[in-house]
Parts: sequence; structure tokens; C-alpha cells
Amino acid sequence: MTRLLVINPGSTSTKVSLFENETSIFEESLFHDAPVLLQFKHVNDQVPFRYQVILDMLKRHGVDPAKIDVFVGRGGSAHSQPGGVTRIDQRLYDDTVAAVGGSEHPAKLGVMLAWKFATEYGREAYTLNPTNVDEYDDVARVTGIKGLYRISHSHVLNQKAVAAFHASTLGKRYEDCDFIVAHIDGGITVSAHRHGRMVDGNMGADGEGAFTPTRIGSVPVLALLDYIDAHSTKDVRIMCSRGGGFVSHFGTSDSDAIHRKVEEGDPKATLIWNAMTYQVCKQIGEMSAVLCGKVDAILLTGGLMRFADIEDTIRRHCGWIAPIQSYPGEMEQEALALSVLAAICGEAPILTYSGKPVWSGFPWE
Repeated sequence: MTRLLVINPGSTSTKVSLFENETSIFEESLFHDAPVLLQFKHVNDQVPFRYQVILDMLKRHGVDPAKIDVFVGRGGSAHSQPGGVTRIDQRLYDDTVAAVGGSEHPAKLGVMLAWKFATEYGREAYTLNPTNVDEYDDVARVTGIKGLYRISHSHVLNQKAVAAFHASTLGKRYEDCDFIVAHIDGGITVSAHRHGRMVDGNMGADGEGAFTPTRIGSVPVLALLDYIDAHSTKDVRIMCSRGGGFVSHFGTSDSDAIHRKVEEGDPKATLIWNAMTYQVCKQIGEMSAVLCGKVDAILLTGGLMRFADIEDTIRRHCGWIAPIQSYPGEMEQEALALSVLAAICGEAPILTYSGKPVWSGFPWE
């Protein structure tokens, strides 16, 4: 029997699951309101806080971390990587800490925490489909500034897990389908999946796409420069990942509290909430163009899909594009555990982090 601890830090939560082989023994998620996390000057500074959160969870469930065989963490922020299971080693840990990939997404803490537990207890640690998996078409990389390129930063783990599951319900392989997948939660990413590859999508933690409970989303450049003149680039960097969106408008990232205001008819809350969903619809429209309108399904997933009005709005705006299926929550815990279990049992490859990005520029540069 193999015991795997799955560690999944998000922008507003820490989710932990214990698996014994394929069976989930427990799963627990603790919500962290943005003001709590904003007390840490840098996302890396959250490691002791989140480590203690996990230890407390294990204690509540009577689990001795020394008796866990494998630690599995969600990942991101290192150099871009291919999809699949990757062993966490010192190089991957160091590059994750340094965020050499250019994004300070809280998912990076999964690699850091899994490595901390693994080194503490002499075990192996792995990650799967981190936020920096890069499968972009080259045409999706180019911007209007020479030498400045778009890179893949997305909810790869959950998007690919949901897409693969939905393909199975159609009696097909993920690699044979074309999907638009929208992960809608504390962060929001919408991606085009063509034959098993995420060929385009928004850089959610980098200030692109719909604003979210914690992120500013796309803002007109000149307006943002005016804002920076009155504040600082540091302020904006924080707002890109954990201090924008609902936090900026309401001082909290608690979507349940904001939605209660919507239900009570509060005009400000109603407008902000509807604007966020409206922007998600626009992103879905963009991705339908990427796939030339050949879309097998639009898949909606993430924690905010617990609110039925979001799905209703997306159906109204985007239902003409393709069938819409909602998968509230996420499939990340099972994907992390079962994929790693298959890999360590020899049923799938285990990748070694190369320390180099998947894509590093065009030949003419």
C-alpha cells in the first residue's frame, strides 16, 4: 500500500488529501481570505503558514506525516515544462522559489511544501501538470513589443483533468477532442484545447483576461500606467495575483459574502459580479475563434461554479458556440494522486525537470 499526501495551494485556499493507493482517505480545504495572505510580503513567505495549516489538518485526522510514502504538490513558477508527472528535485525547487518562469502563482507553494515534507521525512516528491506547462501555438506567443512574448500560465492541472474526464463521457480520448475549458475560482483561466494540447489561453496570474476575486485581469495599458504613477509597480504586482478584483472593490475575496450581496440586490455587488462573468464570456468567445468554431464542448469548472447564475450567464452568451457542461469544483486532487501513483508503479513516465524552458525564442532572434 502506498500513502500519498496531495498538497494543493490556491490563491484563496489550501487543499490537502490523503490517498491510500487509489482510495481517498480524507480531503480538507481551508479558505484563506485575502487580507490574511496579504500580510505576507511575498508569496514564498506563506510557506511556514501553509506548512502549519497542513500539519494541523494531519493532526485532526490522526495522521503521522512520517508514515506517508509520497508527497505530491501542485506546481508552477519554474521554467516552462512539458505536461506529465515530474519528480521534484533541488533544481526544480530552487527555480520554483526564484520564480524563474516569471509568475508568482500560489500554486508554486505546492512544489515548495511537498519538497519541504519530502526532505524532512526522507521521501520522494512529485508534481503534475503545473501552471507553467507550455503547449502554445507560436502564433499565440507574439505581442506588439519586440522580444516580449506571451507564455503559458494557467490552471493546467484541473483543465486537463476535466477535459480528459469529459472526453471519456463521450467515449473518446482527450487527444481526439477540441474543447474550451474555463476554470473559474479565485483565479480564472480560459483555454483552447486542440487534440490534447492547450494551444492558447489567458495568463491569469499575470493580469490578463477576466478579473477575479483576487486579480485585476486585463486593464488598458495607459490607464494602468497612470495608476502606477500614483502608486507603484509593487502594488500592481500584488493586485495581479492576490490584491485585485473583489479584494480591490470590496476588501475581501470571499465570493460567498459578495454573492449574498448580489442576492440582496446590492447594485454595486451585482454590477461587479456580472462584469466578471461577462468578461469570462468574452474570453470563451476568443477561444472559439482560436479553434475556428470547431468546439466539441465548453467545459466550466472551478469553485465559483457552485453559483448557478454564472453558468446561466455563460449559457446565454455562449451556448450557441457548443454544448456546455459544468463540473463545479475541481478534479485536481484525484489527478495528482492517481497520475503519480501510476508513474511510480511504472505505468507512465516520470519526467526530470530540465532547468530550461520548453520554448526560448524564435530562430531569427
